[in-house]
Amino acid sequence: MADEWCDVLAEDQMQKGWVTLVEHAGRALAVYDAPSGVYVTTARCSHGGANLCDGYFDGHLIECPLHQGAFDVRNGSPISAPATRPIKTFPARLSGGFIQIKG
Repeated sequence: MADEWCDVLAEDQMQKGWVTLVEHAGRALAVYDAPSGVYVTTARCSHGGANLCDGYFDGHLIECPLHQGAFDVRNGSPISAPATRPIKTFPARLSGGFIQIKG
């Protein structure tokens, strides 16, 4: 199953230019409509556990609403303190009107 693409959100339910919270397979995921495409990460900050979907999203940067640590949504890497651990990312694509992830 880890190698199969799974629908997580209909394209018309995605917040354009922003981040959308979805629940999939018991996980809270953040779906980002970025300038270069669609990206998906876990929805929880690796520093304080806050919901990243409540944070500020700009381009490829998501800022945690709790302590303002920030991450690059393309690869999950932390780009500003206090965040030091990456967030999990998922291969994502738009196909048949749905945002899909692999895994």
